[in-house]
Order: sequence, then structure tokens, then C-alpha cells
Amino acid sequence: MMLTVLPAISSPDPAHRTREERRSFGRSLRTRIKRIDQGDWSPTQRTFDVVDLLREANRSRIARLLPIKWAHMAASPFGFFRGAVPLMAADLAPLPCTNLLTQICGDAHVQNLGAFEAPDGRLIFDINDFDESVVAPWEWDVKRMSASLVLAGRQAGNPDKLCQSAVLAFVERYRESLRRLSEMAVVDIARHQVYRAVSPVRSVLRKAERATPQHNLLKLTVIVNGKHRIRDMKPTQFHIRHAEAAAAVDSLRAYAKTLSPERAHFFSQYVTADVVFRVVGTGSVGTRDYVLLMFAGAIADPLFLQIKEEPPSAYAPYVAVGSVPRHQGQRVIEGQRAMQMQSDIFLGWTTIDGRDYVVRQLRDHKAAIEDEDLKGNGLVQYARMVGELLAKGHARSGDPCALAGYLGVSDRFDIAMTRFAVAYANQTMKDFEALRRAIRMGKLKAASLAQPAPARSAGEKSPRAKSA
Repeated sequence: MMLTVLPAISSPDPAHRTREERRSFGRSLRTRIKRIDQGDWSPTQRTFDVVDLLREANRSRIARLLPIKWAHMAASPFGFFRGAVPLMAADLAPLPCTNLLTQICGDAHVQNLGAFEAPDGRLIFDINDFDESVVAPWEWDVKRMSASLVLAGRQAGNPDKLCQSAVLAFVERYRESLRRLSEMAVVDIARHQVYRAVSPVRSVLRKAERATPQHNLLKLTVIVNGKHRIRDMKPTQFHIRHAEAAAAVDSLRAYAKTLSPERAHFFSQYVTADVVFRVVGTGSVGTRDYVLLMFAGAIADPLFLQIKEEPPSAYAPYVAVGSVPRHQGQRVIEGQRAMQMQSDIFLGWTTIDGRDYVVRQLRDHKAAIEDEDLKGNGLVQYARMVGELLAKGHARSGDPCALAGYLGVSDRFDIAMTRFAVAYANQTMKDFEALRRAIRMGKLKAASLAQPAPARSAGEKSPRAKSA
């Protein structure tokens, strides 16, 4: 497959240009690609087989767990979409774009946002999955999110007309938010946080309020010989050999060095009580993931810590060499910090047996959107919130003036994204059927869809499955 490697950021150095010069530069990029042409999509550009590409992209993962991944992807078109980031990355890379680069989430879809506790203790709603994050064209996030609104909207039972209205609302809010952000002082952009809570988001925040560490202790553990132990829920959560568990615990020494001194001090007061292996999400199935139960000297002070393997981003082959940190856990954390003002106080990274990992709290006041929240006008309200949040992330890490200049004040780009979203959602339906056909023909082995689903990583909701 031909790789499209992007050049460095093409926006003028914002330190040496006025805001109006940067907006003018953004407007000039319409000669590179018209806003309405951003909606073009055709599978004729593909030079690969869908199933072969997905199988190759998962070659480094734990083979015995891949049937669970294929089962999740075969459960619904949106489930397929969530697990098919490598496919969409290959589809997006050859498309014409402005070459204005920002930090992108990479896996922008409606269920990769959620509620979590900020360092100041307030519950906030924001993007919360950065496994695929890299510096890349801003359009890639917008196009992936737009397609996800159609697919998730359909899954929630909405007609296509409403799904298209949601995409229009998302892109309009994204465009208008960037215009406002481009007029703000740099320090105000740096500390800008979205606290408004529309109806679907209030539902998530209510769930997050209940997800305290003490609640999780009751829900996720059992008492064995007078001590708390994490529940076994095979095949998606289970205890492991002592040597593997010890390696996970030993990795915390290197992880602590990635924390600021005051946060490392707080973390040093916790001691590990138990370790399990956990199968997470849809896109992450097959990676190595450990959950540690820790206590700071009392049962009333538990901490659940996740140590999650991070392979290279699916977008890595298509971005400039040198723009991605060599440590994949560092790539994810730095991407999250670039796009967010506030995040988990225990975010960091480590290495186990030569593999890169992210470290973060598990389920501390975390909750995600559900299908029920996206029915009817809830989908449109949610789409507007998502547009504002994505604009904030891109403004923090890119040039909001150039972006606002390109997007302008008309709805040309909004209409283009709606056209792209429907076309790519329809393409995803075809690719979904190709995956199911490969499973029926025995090209891929999928788990039976019946029993417990993999535990969710932050922001993810998964279909239920058991191993084959």
C-alpha cells in the first residue's frame, strides 16, 4: 500500500504573524482544497483488501484474544467502526487536505468522550481516549467524528435525516467555536474548559458521580481470606502468573518518574494488593492490560490503576517522521495533555518487557454516553457539545486563527462533512458485511456473542462476548 507522509505544519509561525495574517493564510488554503470538496469520498482510491488490512494491523496483538475483537466488530456497523481505525486511517491519508496540523484524538467517535474527575475534584466532560493520538491534519478528527454520529445515531434508532442534522450541528459548533477561540488571548485558550452540560451529558455526569473508588471497590472486588481481591471474570478479566504480575508492579518505579514531584509523592503512599489481566474495549482488544488494586494504608483509601499497552498509532505510517515520540505511552499522554487543560492526576507511562504502556486511574468517577442518551434530539444536543470540545482540543494544539480562516462563516464545510459522513457510514456498512463474510468463510475466527463483554476502558462501551 502506498504511504502518504505529510509534511511539517504549513501554517505561518504564529509567533511572527498577526492574527489577521494567519486567518488570511487559512483562507488561502481554500485554493488547495475547496471546503465543499472536503465531502468527497470514493472507495476507488483503495489499494488494499479490507479484511487483510485489519488482520495485518493486529498482527502484533495477543492472537488468542483476537476472536473477541472480531466478535465486537461483527456485532454492529458502529462496533466495526470503533475497531477499524487502521482502515479509516488508510482511507483518510490519501485524501486532499489543508495540511494544517493539530494534535488529533485519532479515534474521534461519540463514545470516546465521557466524564471524569479533574485534578480540582470537579467532574468534567471531554474527550477521554487518546490511544491513536498524533500530530496530523485536523480534518481527520472531524471526518471520523462526523461518520460516527451517523453510525451511532442509526444504532440508537434514529432516522438518517436526524443523523445528518446532528452532523450539521456538530460541524457548525466546531466552526463557530474555533472562530471564538481564535479571538481569545493565548493564555485564555490554554485554560479554557467547557463546563456546560446538555441533557445527554448530564446523564453521564450523574453516572460518574456514583463511580467513586469506594463504589468500585465493592463492585470490582471480592474478599478472600479477609483481603480484597479483584474479581475473576473469565475470559475478559483474570489473575495471572506471579512473574507477570510482579513485572507490572515493578514497572511502577519507572512510571513514577513520569509524574510531577508532588503527584509522585501522593502516588508513593499506595501499595499494591492485587493484579489482574483485563481485556478492554473494541479497538484495544489483543493488547496487554493490567489492573492493580492499591491501598494507601486503609481499606477506605483504595486506588484502581490501569497499565495499558500502547502500540503505535494507526496513523503513524502517514505522518512525518520525527513528529511522534518513540515511547508510545508518552505519545498518548502528551497528546492528551496537548488537547486537555485538566486530566487524571496519575497519568504517566512505563515499559514492561520492551513494550510501551500508559498508566492511569481506572474508573475514578468515569462514565460514558449510552445509546439511550443519543435518541432523538439528544443526538443533536450531544453533537453540538462534541463540536465545542473538539474545537477546544484543536485550538490548544494548533493554530485557531488559520483554522478559523479556512472554515469561514458560511456553512459550506458543514454541508461537505454531512455528505462525507453519510457516504463513509454507508461504506462502513459494506466493510462490516465484508468482515462478517470473512468470519462465515472461516478467514477470521470470532467469539460467540453471548457472555460477558470485555471490561471497558475509559470512554468505551462494548458489545457482550465470550471467547470461542
